[in-house]
Amino acid sequence: MRDTPLLTMTGVCKRFPGVQALQDATLEVSPGEVHVLLGENGAGKSTLMKVLCGQYAADDGKITFGDRRIAPESPIEAERLGLVIIHQELNLIPGLTVAENIFLGHEPTKSGFILGEVMRETSAELLRRVRCGVDPDTPVAQLSVAEQQLVEIARALKEDAQLLVMDEPTAALADAEIEALFEVIQGLANEGVPVIYISHKMREIFAIGDRVTVMRDGHTVGTREVQKTDVSELIRLMVGRTIGEQIAKREVEIGEPVLQVEGLARGNVLSPTSLSVGAGEILGVAGLMGSGRTELARAIFGADPVDAGTVSVGATILPGNDPAASIAAGLGFLTEDRKQQGLVLQMSVGENITLTSLDEFSRHGLLDLAKECERARDLVQKLRIRASSLNQEAINLSGGNQQKVVLARWLAAGCRVMLFDEPTRGIDVGAKAEIYELIGELVESGVAVVLISSEMPELLGLADRVAVMHEGSLQGVLPRTEASQERIMELAIGS
Repeated sequence: MRDTPLLTMTGVCKRFPGVQALQDATLEVSPGEVHVLLGENGAGKSTLMKVLCGQYAADDGKITFGDRRIAPESPIEAERLGLVIIHQELNLIPGLTVAENIFLGHEPTKSGFILGEVMRETSAELLRRVRCGVDPDTPVAQLSVAEQQLVEIARALKEDAQLLVMDEPTAALADAEIEALFEVIQGLANEGVPVIYISHKMREIFAIGDRVTVMRDGHTVGTREVQKTDVSELIRLMVGRTIGEQIAKREVEIGEPVLQVEGLARGNVLSPTSLSVGAGEILGVAGLMGSGRTELARAIFGADPVDAGTVSVGATILPGNDPAASIAAGLGFLTEDRKQQGLVLQMSVGENITLTSLDEFSRHGLLDLAKECERARDLVQKLRIRASSLNQEAINLSGGNQQKVVLARWLAAGCRVMLFDEPTRGIDVGAKAEIYELIGELVESGVAVVLISSEMPELLGLADRVAVMHEGSLQGVLPRTEASQERIMELAIGS
């Protein structure tokens, strides 16, 4: 079907302490194709790409790029070879501006002075290509996760790439941004630049991919032409079992309100907002990028200060701007940015899981280590967290398993109310089904759930009601019987 491969990886092996991340992995990519790399979290996809792009050194194997064998020893060396990667986890410097991040390490100079105007003009053009409307002089720390992702893509486009790797590039993007990104990808492919595209979203695979290679447990299990396969076959290759596409909604009798929010407001980002969630209820929160969904969750949890309003859990009125008090009252918050806000990456899996519930394992000021380990081990098994042991550092887990560790922490804390902000972001099909099951178990036990999601099937499949945000304002709350994709989008765009 295609020309001689531009990239060939054969017999690639990589081992970390206690974990065989790659075992005899293979991959072939031809010029001008969009090659999807698919697999469950921990399957080895990101590790294989990090070997390709010089972040990790392979223990064994061979990489051929063009007409020569390569073994990049650093990302800088890989970029010089024409290999550019956009990582799943953002790698921007918050204190620098957008333009400074885009040009980091490649600043244009004249007579020893950095040409700031050139950087700004070029950055503005790159941002327009990915339909990102931020000012190049804006500090990255002020951007949302979705905007930071777009800046990462713009930075990659600046390089003269001969092969581009995108690791979950649409995880925090709205439909319009995804469509714009697909146009960029297709343009690169038409110019002969292949793209390796890592994604768990099946609709994206069939919308943009030419071929798909599936990995499982560090092995390559097969390559298929996208137009000659289907969702069922790909899922079977990924997980070794068949998973239904439908989200099973558990019918739970909703109890008295457990979470009550009255007139919560913050500056220009959150207009006065009131809502309530009953025991056993799932309140979905929908909205486009910048709609204020995350800001609402952070304000409820006390992570950000507010100008007005109150939050109550049961009969307890929270003091505001005090996450510790929120946790003590039984309120948990699974953030959208697990790496920066959810985990202590240098701590072990077990320590991360029990971090917010240490009182449960303490007697007379001393930790009962055996009880703590038993609880953490039970949750590792329940959530199918792939770790070599409870002592493995969280930083060495795959992105999806890091997300599961954060979820395990809140399960260990026994919260009465759970705020989920994009809980399946970057999660594969099999893990999504497991998280849906866990959310179902939570509401059956009487936990009130607030589910923020960009995935319309999640909201329509799981939520009892859907609250829709637009520009920091709550536009309406739709009961399950009235919630549809069309009605939600009408409210989300403020019509």
